Amino acid sequence: MKRREFITLLGGAAAAWPRVTRAQQRPLVAWLSGGARAASLGFVDAFLEGMRQLGYVESRNFDVVYRYADGYAERLPALAKELVQLKPNVILAAATGQAVAAKNATATIPIVTPALADAVHLRLIASEARPGGNVTGITPYVTGLPAKQMELAREVVPGARKIGVLNDINDPKAPPQWEELQAAGQALGVIVTAAEVRSPDDLVNAIQRLRDERPDAVIVLQTSMLLSERQKIAAIAAASRLPMIYGYREHVVDGGLISYGVDLRDCFRRSAVYVDKILKGTEPSDLPVEFPTKLELVIKDGEGARSYRAADAARPRRRGDRVM
Repeated sequence: MKRREFITLLGGAAAAWPRVTRAQQRPLVAWLSGGARAASLGFVDAFLEGMRQLGYVESRNFDVVYRYADGYAERLPALAKELVQLKPNVILAAATGQAVAAKNATATIPIVTPALADAVHLRLIASEARPGGNVTGITPYVTGLPAKQMELAREVVPGARKIGVLNDINDPKAPPQWEELQAAGQALGVIVTAAEVRSPDDLVNAIQRLRDERPDAVIVLQTSMLLSERQKIAAIAAASRLPMIYGYREHVVDGGLISYGVDLRDCFRRSAVYVDKILKGTEPSDLPVEFPTKLELVIKDGEGARSYRAADAARPRRRGDRVM
């Protein structure tokens, strides 16, 4: 089926390496991912593109080592310790769960996280404006977005009175989304029911439980494991005839119906700026956490498909802003 993406915008090579401690070696970036390697390639490419724009070429003037947890959060602590032993100049922890594992493994090596959420509550940073420790990055979570996803679900299925939620309870990004969806459901008079997963092994049974609840539509939370397993989720959803709404475009690219959320690849591309500044001597504690300036709506196009467009935003979003 032909897919068309409808997107609306909201809104020098380094000569010196102050953080290089390994004599005569190129700077080393350690990549820690909670997902599978194949599912992460697009984000790796986005980061490397951002680095190239700043004059860095992998294996020429910096190196990257990669570790993947394949969707199993319990593997992250060991992988983080393994990377710390390599003494990298920077750890790129792809999302919050990986940032927690890396932070527990080191208090000194800078950690940049392109998908950082709930970081103050998790004590990863002191504040978004002044992180204060060795963690910084970009947050893909926008206050009010889950409620807009519920409104979108009710447009996809007019008159929807029951919304299911696929909830990855191991991911720190999930609780704020779940709380907002519950509040939005109460405000709209919609019943909200959830099926919880802990690992990729739970997906088939979880989606079956959702189908048994007979929701009008299902919202898939924005978490690392659910994103990594997007092809599997799309296939199960199609077989179950469940309309699903996602937060990331990658879900739609790999078979999903519709997504509304931040451009995650742009967050990974932007994270290269943080890495560059750290390699040139800036402390992560002095690099404020950034909020997304772009939301996108992506729809799998077919006969009779509708396209939805978001409004524009003239400035970065801050916690507490409404998403229009």
